[in-house]
Amino acid sequence: MRLLLIRHGQTPSNLHHLLDTAVPGPGLTALGEQQAAALPAALADEDIEAVYASTLTRTRLTAAPLAAARGLDVLVRDGIRELSAGDLEMLPGDSERGELYMKTVFAWAAGDTELRMPGGESGAEALARYDAVVGEAAGSGAGTVAMVSHGAAIRMWTAARADNVDVAFAAAHPLENTGVVVLEGSPVDGWKAVSWAGAVVVPAGEGGPAGWPVVGDAP
Repeated sequence: MRLLLIRHGQTPSNLHHLLDTAVPGPGLTALGEQQAAALPAALADEDIEAVYASTLTRTRLTAAPLAAARGLDVLVRDGIRELSAGDLEMLPGDSERGELYMKTVFAWAAGDTELRMPGGESGAEALARYDAVVGEAAGSGAGTVAMVSHGAAIRMWTAARADNVDVAFAAAHPLENTGVVVLEGSPVDGWKAVSWAGAVVVPAGEGGPAGWPVVGDAP
C-alpha cells in the first residue's frame, strides 16, 4: 500500500507555536484554507482511493477538498489525532516546559514507549491507536490512502515504523502545514518512506544510517 501522511493546514495556534492537541481544536486560518484547497492539485498524480482525517476540526477541514475532488467520503478516525499534550496543553512549544513535549515524542519513537506524557498518554498507547487506523486502511484493499493527521504524530509514527527513517532524521526535519510523508509497505511487511515533504529519502544502507541523508528534490 502507498500511504500519504499529510499534516493539516495552518491554524491560529500554529501561528503562536502553542501545544494545542485537544479535541475538537481550532479551525484553519485563511492561509490554512488556501493550503487545503491546493491539496487536490498538489496530489493530482496520486491514485488516492481513500481519505482519512482525525477527529480534530483542522484535519477534517483540510481533508474535505481532497476528498471532494476524488468523489470520496472523509473517514474520520480518532486514532490518527495529535499526540496528547496532557498537562502541557496550550503551552508554547518553545518554552522550557513545552520542549518536554517533543522530547517525550521522540523518546517514544526511539523505543521508550512506556514513558508517559505528563498528564497524558504513553507511547505504547499512541502507537497502538495510530497503528490501528493504518491497519484498517491496509486491510481495506485500497492501493493508495491519504491520511490527514498532525505533525508530531506523523513524525513519531514514521520514525518508529519506517525502516529507513530514524529518530535523528525525524527530529531534524519538522513537517510544515500540508507537508506530506509518503510511505510504501504494509503492517506485515513493514514500511519504507519514499519521500518526506518533497525530498527523496535514501533507503537504509544506501547512504549512511537509516534515514540519512535526504537528497535531491522529488519530481
